[in-house]
Amino acid sequence: MADQRDRATYEVDGHTITALTATPAGPTRKPLIAALHGGTYTARYFDVAGAPEGSFLDTATAHGHPVVAFDRPGYGGSTPLAPDANTFDRHAELLAGALEQAAQRLGARGVFLAGHSIGGMIALTIAATRPDLPLIGVSATGMGAVIPSGGAAEALGSLPPDETVDLPHEGREQVMFGPAHTYRAEGLRQARESYAPVPVRELIQAPAWPREQLAGIAPRVRVPVHNALAEFDALWDSGPADVARFAGLFTAAPFVDASVARGTGHCIDHHLLGHALHLRQLAFAEECAVWAAGEAGDAAEAADHAAEAAARPGTGTGTGTGR
Repeated sequence: MADQRDRATYEVDGHTITALTATPAGPTRKPLIAALHGGTYTARYFDVAGAPEGSFLDTATAHGHPVVAFDRPGYGGSTPLAPDANTFDRHAELLAGALEQAAQRLGARGVFLAGHSIGGMIALTIAATRPDLPLIGVSATGMGAVIPSGGAAEALGSLPPDETVDLPHEGREQVMFGPAHTYRAEGLRQARESYAPVPVRELIQAPAWPREQLAGIAPRVRVPVHNALAEFDALWDSGPADVARFAGLFTAAPFVDASVARGTGHCIDHHLLGHALHLRQLAFAEECAVWAAGEAGDAAEAADHAAEAAARPGTGTGTGTGR
């Protein structure tokens, strides 16, 4: 984790949304990456160096991407929501507003949206409900299509619903990390700096979301989708069939890349092979940028054709000689 990052603040519908920001050393034309953390973490989740090569922020900026990692409502300096208002849909509304402001401030022509766990659910919701945003693609990691009944996710969701709880390190890390050989002590130390109390309402919604929301949201996502599930995920079923099931739901996406992140637990980024995930995400972002440029070119070409057609005799509004 870097010693110093910039902070940004956005005001959306009377709520404050804070963010951790990082920029490359020099000018860049790469898309902005907007990152959404999961439950029990702050935006610092993305600045934990699970591998010696560095954190997601380190790797993304080294490859030329500016990054804005938002604190979701109730985390960091972002305004908490009342329990009854603390829904993933409301998070999506507020964070989409902050993302729109961030893109304008930074002059970003395209945004690649990355979310982990609950952050992935919210990222997909934004992609499905805000087609007006300049999204070029979305990466949802640490989440999939199937949460096993009676597993750790449902156990966490059984806590008092209106409380905010700070999970003990030992219990939290049994859920978030894979076997001891998959992470290093320094990565674990840095991860603890990103821990935060979690509203129980989030832990109740998360197990229900793939069952109640995913099938309705996925077909509405019209940008490319990347997905990675941890090999040793304690919260999700992450076998090949589960990965394929998730990918198959995104029928309107131009392309989908879904796979198992080998040698990792639920907080994939904080493992030794978290760096491999980061490289895959950035490669996917490059593919999305090329796709988006092609889409923009097709749209410009279509607009040119329409203007050309309108200028021809007999095709303008009210000027034709139709029968």
